[in-house]
Amino acid sequence: MAAVFANFRQYLLGWGTTQSPPPDELDLFRSGLLTPQFNGVVRLRSVAAAGQAVAVAREALTGVPWWWWVGPDSPAATAGELRRHGGVQLALLPVMVRSQEGPAAPVDVEHVPGLAVEEVGDGDRLVELVRTYRTSMGIGRSLEAGLVRLESRREDHSDIVRLAAVLDGRVVGTTVVIAAYGVAGVFLVHVAEEHRRRGIGAALTAAALRCGRLRGMRTAALVASPAGEPLYRRFGFTTSGEYRLFGFPA
Repeated sequence: MAAVFANFRQYLLGWGTTQSPPPDELDLFRSGLLTPQFNGVVRLRSVAAAGQAVAVAREALTGVPWWWWVGPDSPAATAGELRRHGGVQLALLPVMVRSQEGPAAPVDVEHVPGLAVEEVGDGDRLVELVRTYRTSMGIGRSLEAGLVRLESRREDHSDIVRLAAVLDGRVVGTTVVIAAYGVAGVFLVHVAEEHRRRGIGAALTAAALRCGRLRGMRTAALVASPAGEPLYRRFGFTTSGEYRLFGFPA
């Protein structure tokens, strides 16, 4: 599981850094976008100075909404310390893992007529991909250009594969695979609202698993939403940990 959480940290930290480097005990990222998914803390290495770490995070993330992710790669007492210093738990998110030795998709996954899953580089397709997951996440249109810019400027491009589900020439679903540490980390699985419950999410998940296998990744992992968890269990994912998501009221 250490490799799984290292993969997740790479994904989150890839959204940006602060002007001043955080202290060694804190892994912090700041994209500058006014939405909490892309700003926050992903790991606290020691709770000995938790109060100081919270103060540092508040200062470094001033002006943007942000979340603090608490996983098993942080000390066990982290959640309690965050509460003691003003943190409020917002969600409990299962971390799901599966071996890449099994088939990429269960036998009952239906074929979606006319659907193609394509790898996305830069250009118009990247804009469409961002627009699709941005809309699905409820992020405002005003942040779209900034998200496209962040995607194109990530420093871990060699580890990233962006996949778009394309139907009738339009992007209707997305996922992003981070192939690092022997793990295919699956992120940003989104399907446009008007195209849900048609098997597109399953097609994207299968494509992400095949992509990870082609890159030699031995394990696949993701953080599941309540809506997505039943689908991932069909693919053989099991819950192997969790993230506690904290916010800090102003």
